[in-house]
Amino acid sequence: MTTTTTTLAELPALKGTELGTSDWIEVTQDRVNTFADATGDHQWIHVDVERAKAESPFGGPIGHGYLTLSLLIPMWSQVLTVTDTTMAVNYGLNKVRFPAPVPVGSRIRLTATLADVEEVTGGLQVTAAAVVEAEGSDKPVCIAEPVFRFYGG
Repeated sequence: MTTTTTTLAELPALKGTELGTSDWIEVTQDRVNTFADATGDHQWIHVDVERAKAESPFGGPIGHGYLTLSLLIPMWSQVLTVTDTTMAVNYGLNKVRFPAPVPVGSRIRLTATLADVEEVTGGLQVTAAAVVEAEGSDKPVCIAEPVFRFYGG
């Protein structure tokens, strides 16, 4: 894991900089099932292990794309720490793609670059270029542009 630690005042100077890479997170069948229960998305390619092994073009169950996207948050917290914020919020996403599946049992991690920093009332809006890879995959499993707002005191 590599992390960038900075302050609000120093953040704009980091535009274009790779912020770091998170630790690996394992995408287990239990995690996939819990996500399915939370979202109501019980599509068989995610939760029916035997059917996915027999019928899926992926050779087994895969994690939901939105599960991968939701894991951006714990991974993001590992790549950037802004020490003088009083609050940070997820502001949205500009773009999201899932170029490759996440096989259940694989591990994923995030590498993020600071794409843009803009002033907003009370703080800064940060846009990241986020790439999530699965261990052993030759293509990213998620490419996204998450937008965060950091507020200071």
